[in-house]
Amino acid sequence: MSAEAADREAATSSRPCTPPQTCWFEFLLEESLLEKHLRKPCPDPAPVQLIVQFLEQASKPSVNEQNQVQPPPDNKRNRILKLLALKVAAYLKWDLDILEKSLSVPVLNMLLNELLCISKVPPGTKHVDMDLATLPPTTAMAILLYNRWAIRTIVQSSFPVKQAKPGPPQLSVMNQMQQEKELTENILKVLKEQAADSILVLEAALKLNKDLYVHTMRTLDLLAMEPGMVNGETESSTAGLKVRTEEMQCQVCYDLGAAYFQQGSTNSAVYENAREKFFRTKELIAEIGSLSLHCTIDEKRLAGYCQACDVLVLSSDSTSQQLTPYSQVHICLRSGSYQEVIQIFIEDNLTLSLPVQFRQSVLRELFQKAQQGNEALDEICFKVCACNTVRDILEGRTISVQFNQLFLRPNKEKIDFLLEVCSRSINLEKASESLKGNMAAFLKNVCLGLDDLQYVFMISSHELFITLLKDEEQKLLVDQMRKRSPRVNLCIKPVTSFYDIPASASVNIGQLEHQLILSVDPWRIRQILIELHGMTSDRQFWTVSNKWEVPSVYSGVILGIKDNLTRDLVYILMAKGLHCSTVKDFSHAKQLFAACLELVTEFSPKLRQVMLNEMLLLDIHTHEAGTGQAGERPPSDLISRVRGYLEMRLPDIPLRQVIAEECVAFMLNWRENEYLTLQVPAFLLQSNPYVKLGQLLAATCKELPGPKESRRTAKDLWEVVVQICSVSSQHKRGNDGRVSLIKQRESTLGIMYRYVLEPLVLTIILSLFVKLHNVREDIVNDITAEHISIWPSSIPNLQSVDFEAVAITVKELVRYTLSINPNNHSWLIIQADIYFATNQYSAALHYYLQAGAVCSDFFNKAVPPDVYTDQVIKRMIKCCSLLNCHTQVAILCQFLREIDYKTAFKSLQEQNSHDAMDSYYDYIWDVTILEYLTYLHHKRGETDKRQIAIKAIGQTELNASNPEEVLQLAAQRRKKKFLQAMAKLYF
Repeated sequence: MSAEAADREAATSSRPCTPPQTCWFEFLLEESLLEKHLRKPCPDPAPVQLIVQFLEQASKPSVNEQNQVQPPPDNKRNRILKLLALKVAAYLKWDLDILEKSLSVPVLNMLLNELLCISKVPPGTKHVDMDLATLPPTTAMAILLYNRWAIRTIVQSSFPVKQAKPGPPQLSVMNQMQQEKELTENILKVLKEQAADSILVLEAALKLNKDLYVHTMRTLDLLAMEPGMVNGETESSTAGLKVRTEEMQCQVCYDLGAAYFQQGSTNSAVYENAREKFFRTKELIAEIGSLSLHCTIDEKRLAGYCQACDVLVLSSDSTSQQLTPYSQVHICLRSGSYQEVIQIFIEDNLTLSLPVQFRQSVLRELFQKAQQGNEALDEICFKVCACNTVRDILEGRTISVQFNQLFLRPNKEKIDFLLEVCSRSINLEKASESLKGNMAAFLKNVCLGLDDLQYVFMISSHELFITLLKDEEQKLLVDQMRKRSPRVNLCIKPVTSFYDIPASASVNIGQLEHQLILSVDPWRIRQILIELHGMTSDRQFWTVSNKWEVPSVYSGVILGIKDNLTRDLVYILMAKGLHCSTVKDFSHAKQLFAACLELVTEFSPKLRQVMLNEMLLLDIHTHEAGTGQAGERPPSDLISRVRGYLEMRLPDIPLRQVIAEECVAFMLNWRENEYLTLQVPAFLLQSNPYVKLGQLLAATCKELPGPKESRRTAKDLWEVVVQICSVSSQHKRGNDGRVSLIKQRESTLGIMYRYVLEPLVLTIILSLFVKLHNVREDIVNDITAEHISIWPSSIPNLQSVDFEAVAITVKELVRYTLSINPNNHSWLIIQADIYFATNQYSAALHYYLQAGAVCSDFFNKAVPPDVYTDQVIKRMIKCCSLLNCHTQVAILCQFLREIDYKTAFKSLQEQNSHDAMDSYYDYIWDVTILEYLTYLHHKRGETDKRQIAIKAIGQTELNASNPEEVLQLAAQRRKKKFLQAMAKLYF
């Protein structure tokens, strides 16, 4: 070891490991410890702070002997500082998101200019005049980084910026901020002048088909060496960090899209360019996946851009309908919108406007792109080939070799798409017999070419197949399939042996059971069951799926059928029909129930009546979900069938409770009050509790307009509900203290709200339970409700009522009623009262304000006084007071019929207020409150707030000499603005 080296090592070992805070950058510079510092878990200072400090030190102006300020000297120290800043940026992988977030525009401009300089970009040369394809990869990447940052900065500068709250004024800080602001504006001015050139550079980058490289800490070190020591390594195509073409194009497309979108505000035609770039970005993200190191796109923001472009292009593009199919295909291919090409080809199978040669050329182009390594296009190639094949079939041409090759390994997705194309490519009502024959022959040949029976059944059970092939042809095809040696493909990849493996009987049964689970076609279900029972006679196929559920009242009768095939068919048809009805697939449910009815009519009157009952319930659901939502009355036939069901007296017929409930609710919903009150047979009132409740509800609705003394029916309904909600001595409490009658309550009072849609009936039910809730002795805050006065005010045996169950019912009722009509102010007030009673004051204010908003066009009209009663206003005041919003309390005190000055003055004296305080003074119209505010602020020495109050008093419209109409108008205008401000705060 040399003496100099030994001295240097001794000096180094004697220094402390942690540098002093005042000279840390000099320590890093002298010791070359930058990389070690950056690798710390939490380096202090952070990397971006290092960049700022390095560049600040390197750009410090010098002062000569005559005290004249000179530009920063180009000495070794400053060059190394700039190199260190570049190395920190390289450590951050030149991530513009990180750099832009932490560095100011001037600093980042200086950094990227240093990158251009060190990357051998000639100064003064326009980037748009340089051919990126011939430049070294690191040089091209430096140019792309600079121009990407340029347009991103322009876009970012167009966004509104929330100003930070200024701290204590310091002259030096303010001067520095002003200088930085002026420098930023100058840089932005230059960038905007060069924006067109930057966009051209980035557009040219999208045509590059080679990977690029970006400088790393190592390549920057090599550049800092003597030219003879580099050996040309930085000029080679493998130096630096590799950036794949797709990653580069993805980021460039996104940045260009944002730039075009920003320009669209002045030139709407540019939105089409933005849309093209954003959708190309989405495709590239799908290709790249989640393994990208350099491509960091905000996908939520990208989705928002795409959605906005869709709207803007649709609204501004008036020529889209005039484009020829050729132009549409070319535009889609250029933008990579391959799914749109597929849709155009499917539509062309009906119109036959595109020549076959053109369609084949599109397929060849896609094949070439796929062979170049773009695996994502394999699926697109098959779909386009399938569209072309169906076109060939319809025109009488043979199937192409390409289709047979692509269809060698069929799967469910391919067959689903092929069937979709076939269905959409032929209009069965207008198609000629030759077209239908060609399509039928094609489907039959596809079936014969398939080894997997599962795929054969997918085609043979399709509606198009059943329509095109006659029954004889279908049977002949089935026979041909059975004669063939059954084979099964055990895996997607070819089996390594030289022979196929025969499928066992259990495999065929499993495939048929799978089809049985999926099918909702009654004829197909029957066909599958016949085949299954032909293969084995000791299986119960109604147990194949545990999702097939039949009510227990029916299952005993169905499972008692002696014939196994009939039993399985009836059970499965009913289970599938009930499921379809539950998921609102009413058309399939009707087909399944009709087939089941036709089947059971032959041998079981009992099951026939069961199916008639279920079809009645299905028709009720169909009407309520269809024309009933628009207010159209049900047909008289349906009402007659509902009456017939309620009056039915057939013995030994299994009945579902829900049908009776929904029938009574149906009569209430469509105001069949005359029938329920006057025409219901007496035996029905005694035998059916739901009908009894329905009669009492209907009678109560009829008596509402009358005097209170005549509401005898309301009292009867009250007594019935109190009796149901009462705890008898026979009931025992469970471990949790809840009463066991809740289950009984739900089954008995299910009619009360589960299926009722009529607003008046719901209001009556709700007011009844609210009154029952308020009767409780320990209730502090009553809940208000419409028509609550018709109910009795006391209960003889108060201790017997299960008030816990009543409270639960009230909450469920309000939730249900608001799901029916969320704009009913009366129900909204009830929900607000519930929250108020349970000390949830913010939620209570939300619903009090919502109730006022729905009946006043969001407070643009006056809120009716029967909605904002004094009680409601007082509760809103209490909510604001408990939320420490004292200024809001004072304003709300003006809303009362007699202004509550005591509460207003007391609230204004509070200094710990959580609301906007003096910014609310413009909403006060009572001069007395404003004068008190002026006095209060003067007493506290709050000059600024006192001036705001004086300014509010000085408004001419509040002058006491004004006519009453002017004063009322001023008050109404302030009410409106205040309530709208409150709504924005609590909604």
